[in-house]
Amino acid sequence: MACSPSTRREQIREALRAAIISGELTPGTVYSAPTLGARFGVSPTPVREAMLDLVKEGLVVAQPNKGFRITDVSEEDLDNLAAVRLLIEPPTVRDITTLIPEADFPTLRSLAQDIVDAAERGDLVRYIEADHVFHLTLLGYSGNRYLVDVVAGLRSQTRLLGLTPLVQSGRLGTSAAEHHELMNFIEARDPVGAELLMRRHIGHVRALWARRTEEQP
Repeated sequence: MACSPSTRREQIREALRAAIISGELTPGTVYSAPTLGARFGVSPTPVREAMLDLVKEGLVVAQPNKGFRITDVSEEDLDNLAAVRLLIEPPTVRDITTLIPEADFPTLRSLAQDIVDAAERGDLVRYIEADHVFHLTLLGYSGNRYLVDVVAGLRSQTRLLGLTPLVQSGRLGTSAAEHHELMNFIEARDPVGAELLMRRHIGHVRALWARRTEEQP
């Protein structure tokens, strides 16, 4: 069954957002809707609509008669984004560890495996998308939609330009496995372990995963 226009636009928007976060779409570069449409195998119209949504999120800036420029994020901004995430996500994960129904464990494991599978394929766009779904699904058990929306916004502003060298070095799979480690703590009903793992995970997002190629150790 063909996707509705709104569903297609949403899918393209998520793919574009992931491409920006991973650095597949280069900060500072201007991309036209036809160019991006060809890249993602769709027509320019839904790409243009999706990019206008991302303009509202501050991920791109419209350039009249040219296309859309990918915005960059300063090191200070990345530090501040990580600091706010550390205030919200680890304690939330701690609190939900004993609340998640055991019946939901297989679904969450499957979402974690989606991240690992994408890492093994070196598919950064899918990696970002799967990571986004896994973490926001977890936070959803808090029952606080405002918290989930805030974290979704923070994650969208993050840049993970260090993922490409991780793929090239074969280390992205190791990082992806952290999601299964987190599930181990959740299934063991270990809130302290889950919180500490989440803090370590966000630390990786800010440090190793955010570094550009030339900054990799």
